[in-house]
Amino acid sequence: MKKYLETVKVLFKSQLAYRFDILMNIVFSITKILLAYVLWSAIYSSSEEIAGFTFNGMMSYYIISTFISQMNKSTSTGWQISAEIRQGLFSKYMVRPMSIFGYFSAHTAGVALFYISFNLAAAVLWTLLFGVNIALAAGFQNILLTVILVLLGLLFMMQLNYFIGILSFKFLDTGIFMMIKDNILEFVAGSFIPLALLSEKVIIVMKFFPFYYVSYLPTLLLMGRNGHEALQGVAVLTVWNLFFAVLNAITWKRLKVKYEGVGI
Repeated sequence: MKKYLETVKVLFKSQLAYRFDILMNIVFSITKILLAYVLWSAIYSSSEEIAGFTFNGMMSYYIISTFISQMNKSTSTGWQISAEIRQGLFSKYMVRPMSIFGYFSAHTAGVALFYISFNLAAAVLWTLLFGVNIALAAGFQNILLTVILVLLGLLFMMQLNYFIGILSFKFLDTGIFMMIKDNILEFVAGSFIPLALLSEKVIIVMKFFPFYYVSYLPTLLLMGRNGHEALQGVAVLTVWNLFFAVLNAITWKRLKVKYEGVGI
């Protein structure tokens, strides 16, 4: 465990060298919320409430969900794994006395922990700049369940991006898989629009998949909504995490023999 904690610490500190990345991360968060503010300001000009959300509630949703979704830094890790396999540079990870998945999970955690404070600062900036009264109404139980869901969601996203990354052992370029995943995720995770705006039948189907619980449900829990779905979310994410743990183990075992990188 100590070596993984050291990896987290090293990656946390190394982010200080990438000031431009820090700036772009903040700009992305602010831009996303700005676009939501402009769009929903126009929509709410003729309506006081939509799908149970007031304008203040809708902006609270975007600020909280953006903060939670920005905690996921595993997408860049997936791209890194894919690139290093194609370039023959992945050998250094295969000879380390560490679990490959464990190393990259610690790598991603170190980056995510570094950016949390900046994402929180961006969220606070928006609440002050536009006078949004964040609609937080969660009790201790909801906060605890939110933390559990967020952690399970981050683990799932790490496993998903790791899976796509190691597919590079077989496929020349997994970039198309990553782009498809990112575009679909933006919608099904509720980052683009709240899923409450979709039909009930669609939502019922989405509840069988993990994306509903990655950022959308945690956001609602912090707003005092949908508390009855929390335990279901923990169960669904646990099942999907176990599924991908097995899938990744099988995929790694079968595909690593195809690797022809330097030193192997």
